[in-house]
Amino acid sequence: MSPHGSMIAPAKVNLALHVVGRRADGFHLLDTLVAFTGDGDLLEVEDGAEDDFFVSGHYAAHVPIGSGNLVTRARDLLRETFGGDARAPVRLHLEKNLPVASGVGGGSADAAAALRLLARHWDLAINETDLIRLGLRLGADVPMCLASKPLIARGIGEALETLPAFPALPLVLVNPNIPLSTPEVFSALERRDNAPLPALEDLPDAASAVRWLDGARNDLEMPARRLVPQIEDGLGALRRAGALTARMSGSGATCFGIFSSADAAARARRALACEHPEWFVLETETLAAEQPDADHAHP
Repeated sequence: MSPHGSMIAPAKVNLALHVVGRRADGFHLLDTLVAFTGDGDLLEVEDGAEDDFFVSGHYAAHVPIGSGNLVTRARDLLRETFGGDARAPVRLHLEKNLPVASGVGGGSADAAAALRLLARHWDLAINETDLIRLGLRLGADVPMCLASKPLIARGIGEALETLPAFPALPLVLVNPNIPLSTPEVFSALERRDNAPLPALEDLPDAASAVRWLDGARNDLEMPARRLVPQIEDGLGALRRAGALTARMSGSGATCFGIFSSADAAARARRALACEHPEWFVLETETLAAEQPDADHAHP
């Protein structure tokens, strides 16, 4: 692999998600506070004799390989945009560590990593604005995954406001290993004109973030719970394990618990993994706003 041949595609966690309207074309308007974890899928690229894409990892069997895969669609979109500069064949390897259709932006994060990694690999002259514009063509969540830092997203997810300060949050993620269709969850939503996020205040630490989050919500949680009742089991298990607060991320079914410390999260992860061996359970931490953006690159 080249020095910039791999990149983490971090899990996206919707700490709060308010559905505030719906456009005439059917797209829902959101107000969402998003953070990204230090863990996620891993994408690698290297030169190849011909294009190749292969997937490994615990959730590899659930990843579409054909035209439905956002990694290869990102590759083809860069080719379509840059022509000869992006013609060299590449071997792409995705290590799929996050559950598919789980509300943590796995496919969108993979697409964002592919755009960044291939733009670097092919040495393409593209600025951040144009990269985000390309990302939006792949999906509404791709621009925020390109940012991969604490932010508020509005509109359909394309209007981004990165936060000047936001603390790192010790988290445990749980998922009952039941995929959940985002369109089905939105279809089950009873109200689409909810109040926006409360005004964001200074949040110096996890405790203050939890207090603010307790005044917010995820409007998709109730419809998702009707479709997958096991979400309630995940929320209850996180609370019993000591979470300061617990909520569903995105359209589910992944739930997160915020803990007072990394040690508390580690203890909860061990207990939850023992209690529910059939679940996906991950102890992680969100990336703080003040951390420099290193594109999550690995040597």
